[in-house]
Amino acid sequence: MSSITEPSGNQGSVPFFSKQATVAKPGFSRWMVPPAALAVHLCIGQAYAFSVFNGPLTKVIGITQSAADDWSLTSLGWIFSLAIVFLGLSAAFAGKWLEHVGPRRTMFTAACCFGGGFLVSALGVHLHQIVLLYLGYGVIGGIGLGLGYVSPVSTLIRWFPDRRGMATGMAIMGFGGGAMIAAPLSVALMNHFRSATSVGVAETFVVLGIAYFISMSIGALAIRVPPVDWQPAGWTPSATNQKKMISRNHVHIDQALKTPQFYLIWLVLFLNVTAGIGILGQASVMIQESFKDTVTAAAAAGFVGLLSLFNMGGRFVWASASDWIGRKNTYFIFFLLGAVLYYLVPGFAASGQIALFVLAYCVILSMYGGGFSTVPAYLADMFGTAFVGGIHGRLLTAWAAAGVAGPVLVNYIRAYEVAHGVAKADAYTMTVHIMAVLLVVGFVCNLLIRRVDDKHHMTDAQLAKGA
Repeated sequence: MSSITEPSGNQGSVPFFSKQATVAKPGFSRWMVPPAALAVHLCIGQAYAFSVFNGPLTKVIGITQSAADDWSLTSLGWIFSLAIVFLGLSAAFAGKWLEHVGPRRTMFTAACCFGGGFLVSALGVHLHQIVLLYLGYGVIGGIGLGLGYVSPVSTLIRWFPDRRGMATGMAIMGFGGGAMIAAPLSVALMNHFRSATSVGVAETFVVLGIAYFISMSIGALAIRVPPVDWQPAGWTPSATNQKKMISRNHVHIDQALKTPQFYLIWLVLFLNVTAGIGILGQASVMIQESFKDTVTAAAAAGFVGLLSLFNMGGRFVWASASDWIGRKNTYFIFFLLGAVLYYLVPGFAASGQIALFVLAYCVILSMYGGGFSTVPAYLADMFGTAFVGGIHGRLLTAWAAAGVAGPVLVNYIRAYEVAHGVAKADAYTMTVHIMAVLLVVGFVCNLLIRRVDDKHHMTDAQLAKGA
């Protein structure tokens, strides 16, 4: 890999995958970077559509129906869980490496892991060894997810210091929308490869693995980082924007973990995601039980699709809005409006107001998605851009924690309520009221965030050394 070189002016040649080789030359348009980021995020967003394989994977041997030796849904459920766990772990622990080697090598490594994970999983299906699916999609693919998620975001923030929210919203919107492409594509491929001896999953995994590797590699090759001290033409930042708490100073990735701001923002993301992710996973069942004999399974599926659209759109709209009103104010809206809507939702269900019920959850899910896309810009405002990719990676452990806490709250509280005689239509009342309380706690955490103390800022000498 290091033997491939490209010219670098009078300095001879530098390794093609090195950070130096990705520095943009004069005349490069920063608007070429968002498509490169989308080429990665639209691919790894497939993770949200992995459930389309669960049914066919339970019939790999039986083909038309599950055989005695086929995998169970509970066994298959660990594939996605492992992928999310390793997404969080790789994003957290590879942060320093990302800042050292740059986005091209990181994104190409993500392409190898994510695409290769599908190929290992295809072998697992062919040999009917579920451990290979755990290793392939869960571990190797999960590492690709984490590296692919954080590397384009930090680069976009550096290219768009004047529109950080919009820039991160563009990329992370792709992650939210990737499933909308992957789900129908995966179903179409499985139908194409289905035969009397195959459910078509292994062949689909091979095609997807190759396609995702190519797309993500194109993004890796196209990515560029701005030269040192680059800024958009005509844009002159103030030393510190007090109103929006945007600092021009930088905090080292290790030092960031010694500040209260990191842990407050961690809680802000954790509480916002916890309040949305559990509902997202139970949306279909929830609306059918809340409006029994009124909402059909098909209508519930439409409700889930609508939530996905608002989840995706909210990532761009809210993050872009944060450029104007500030990141802290944006999260104030998330927590205050979210708490009010969660408090009102049981009343909408009890009075049969389906339209208001649907609208409330659409707004809630838009803010769920907006939380993901706004937080990288929030971190850049607080800690500077020098190590924002690594800091963002470590903050994503909040996502992993919320991925456990949210579903557990929704599922177990509902089960407890039903077991104690509460009607299914009313079983979510306590849950959503708890979610409202969590959002109030998040409001307080966000309120406590202040600008980082000067003692944590890096000196010019430290910045020059990158340490």
